[in-house]
Amino acid sequence: MESSPPEKGRRLSETWHSRCCCCGPKLCCFCWCCCSSCLRSWTVRRRQRDRFGHKTSSVSQLEIPPPFEERLTVEEAASWKRSFDCVLASPAGRSVFMEFLRTEHSDENMAFWLACEELKREQSQEQVCEKAKKIYLDYISILSPREVSIDASVRESINRSLARPSAQMCNEAQGQIYTLMHRDSYPRFLNSPLYKSLEQRLAALACDT
Repeated sequence: MESSPPEKGRRLSETWHSRCCCCGPKLCCFCWCCCSSCLRSWTVRRRQRDRFGHKTSSVSQLEIPPPFEERLTVEEAASWKRSFDCVLASPAGRSVFMEFLRTEHSDENMAFWLACEELKREQSQEQVCEKAKKIYLDYISILSPREVSIDASVRESINRSLARPSAQMCNEAQGQIYTLMHRDSYPRFLNSPLYKSLEQRLAALACDT
């Protein structure tokens, strides 16, 4: 006798998924990366954990360090004009660029790039799984409000990698977002009032000292 739709849904959600290295031996529907109910429940648990004082990722907490002038020199700020890599290599440059992206409502690109850098430095497989899961939920999942713009084939490749995450699994997606920021956002950043006013303030401070 065929099960009713609610019964089918209940049985599906209670299927064991022993192959997923992140889920382990607990109730999950095939794989957490494919189940919207698992995604929602994991997100709710994470928000509850953060609300009660759990330390969150430095990437998600990234804020611009005010004032810039206390940490910057004219030379360092001027070096950002040489190349986009000079911006990314500078902690202050990353923060200023992130602030600029916020004005364009595209700061998820920089946040994703930074999260990928953090993932690549991770040595613990447990932490790789946790950070890969967070990256997926925050930036790759089509359910995320901060979903980054990457090719469908790259997104699918990440989906397949989630059953056994690695520290390098987001490299291709990170490269695409790097190219997007370099080509589109970086030129506008150099011509933005934010960057130009920063240069002026730093020059004025240099003259005063």
